[in-house]
Amino acid sequence: MKLSITPAQKSAVTNELSKHNLAFQQIYKGDRADRQPVHTVYGGANLFDATIVTKLQTKAISSLKYYAPNFCVLGRVLKLEGWEYLPTSTNEIQILQERLDNLPEVERKKEPHWLAYTVYNKLVAKLEHEPLEDFRIDFEDGFGNRSDEEEDATAARAAEEVAKGMQEGTLPPFIGIRIKPFSEDLKERGIRTLDIFISTLCAATGGQLPENFVVMLPKVTIEGQVEALVQLFEWLEAANGIAKGALKMEMMVETTQSIMGEEGRNPLMRFIRASKGRLIACHFGTYDYTASCSITAKYQTMDHPVCDFAHHMTKVALAHTGIWLSDGATNVMPVGPHRGEELSYAQLKENTEIVHRAWKMGYDHVRHSLWNGFYQGWDLHPAQFIARYAAVYAFFLESYSDAALRLKNFIDKAARATLTTDIFDDAATGQGLLNYFLKGMNSGAISEEEAMATGLTLEEIRSRSFLAILKGRRAQ
Repeated sequence: MKLSITPAQKSAVTNELSKHNLAFQQIYKGDRADRQPVHTVYGGANLFDATIVTKLQTKAISSLKYYAPNFCVLGRVLKLEGWEYLPTSTNEIQILQERLDNLPEVERKKEPHWLAYTVYNKLVAKLEHEPLEDFRIDFEDGFGNRSDEEEDATAARAAEEVAKGMQEGTLPPFIGIRIKPFSEDLKERGIRTLDIFISTLCAATGGQLPENFVVMLPKVTIEGQVEALVQLFEWLEAANGIAKGALKMEMMVETTQSIMGEEGRNPLMRFIRASKGRLIACHFGTYDYTASCSITAKYQTMDHPVCDFAHHMTKVALAHTGIWLSDGATNVMPVGPHRGEELSYAQLKENTEIVHRAWKMGYDHVRHSLWNGFYQGWDLHPAQFIARYAAVYAFFLESYSDAALRLKNFIDKAARATLTTDIFDDAATGQGLLNYFLKGMNSGAISEEEAMATGLTLEEIRSRSFLAILKGRRAQ
């Protein structure tokens, strides 16, 4: 056949393309393969100690047992799929519970009550074995503006408690601190708290940090603030025997300036570059951001359109960079207003109604985040764990059967296309289905065995790439 481009010309073009393609791949490396927590709990530094997991676990389980003692109650409150068929009488609930307990899983999935039953049991197991995934010891909004002497003492004490938790194995899988922002009026305080905490912690641990430790920098508006934290990290590592590069950071996306800079461009990639590889996650601050958009307090909610705009801008700016994204928090707490041992029937009823409404609101907000592709969010109270985990589990479980069948069919279709030289041109949909299983496994909603029902091996699933799976099967 006739060719017009010489080998030398082609090499000149392909070599240049390789240079640009490899540079692109260095920026857009794809999603990180390691585990991302489904939530981050923010708590005032003054309240933190090494037993934080047990404390929050006790409160979460107590709230669940009191306000949703069985799957039927929770299913109706959250309106889980099939909730209309859930019984209300104690006797009927007990009979249904026993029947579902004794059914094989294959048969149980055919029942209209399956989703509520399964979500509830997964929720109970989660609260019993790993109720808290990520905790941020908060020296900002959750701590407030206290005297310098009090913040100094709290920073040192919190560090000592982290060291104690490391020694006793009581810390959550992910942990970190949130310091005050590096704004002109608070930069000195933020730096001092960071120094005290890290120096005290390292003195107690010999320079060791907890696993998955991170420093959150709030209200970032300019890249110079990120650069400053990187410089401080370098000095702290050198002074305290910390492995070079071990200190990692997150930043809050909670100002309009972090979405749109002065030149009309999104500045987030500049912030990422300024971190020199230390910035691993961006968390959205719902209430500061909506306030900066002049939204009044009543309407400062996670599903407000201004939040969706910020979410999508962040997602588009940082997609495929490996930076984790987290949504914000619901600020309505599932806590009844009436306290005490001898409450009236009306007070008990009001408490229950308020908790149930707050759970439903939190559940809807988490579902909204998941729908928008944000698989992590904040919780501010242990009773919120119930809505959080229920929403995550329901989101993945209610789509499982359809997704498993579709992905299996996609793999089979692609294999046939390879054998017959037909073109398989819907890899993006296949990748979307694979992402569903990756996120579902990460959250604990879907087990490895359930993911393998697609016909994929664990190695193929963990490759995180639909195209890589097809390439591997083509080579077989």
